[in-house]
Amino acid sequence: MRTVGGSREAVATIGGLRVQPDLALDDLRPQDSSLLILGGADLWDSGSELAPFARLARRFLDAGTPVAAICGAVLREPLPVAGIARAMGITRQSVQRVADLLAERGLAEYVPNPAHRRAKLLRPTAQGRAAVAEIDPGHADLADRLAGHLGDEAFAETVRVLERLSAAMDEVTGR
Repeated sequence: MRTVGGSREAVATIGGLRVQPDLALDDLRPQDSSLLILGGADLWDSGSELAPFARLARRFLDAGTPVAAICGAVLREPLPVAGIARAMGITRQSVQRVADLLAERGLAEYVPNPAHRRAKLLRPTAQGRAAVAEIDPGHADLADRLAGHLGDEAFAETVRVLERLSAAMDEVTGR
């Protein structure tokens, strides 16, 4: 797993975490990546500030490299795909594609919806929450709450699994 920023300069998150990106946007190439995960932001709809990230996502999609956008839509409560699409102002089909990819990768799961038999709810898995904690500005607070919820042992095991997964992906893809 590599972190990417607009440049290689350190970035301070809203939560005060300083992140030193491994790569700048201009250095990232779809052919060198197996998956692009865009972390959530509270300015996803602000247009120009995130335009370079949107262009990057389009390059990845055009090259056939999967793109997953993580937003806070399902962190608070599970939602149906159509509800996520409405909240984000995008098509249900695009959300469905990303939701299926996240579920396939174990980052999210579909659960029964008591209000609608066919429209299952999407919710993050522990692995998905751990991934969000890694990239989200409030990751330290969330990590603390997850550790409290899961217990120290289960939380540490989740981190170990994610580290093994990251290393395996690097080996399998030759990075």
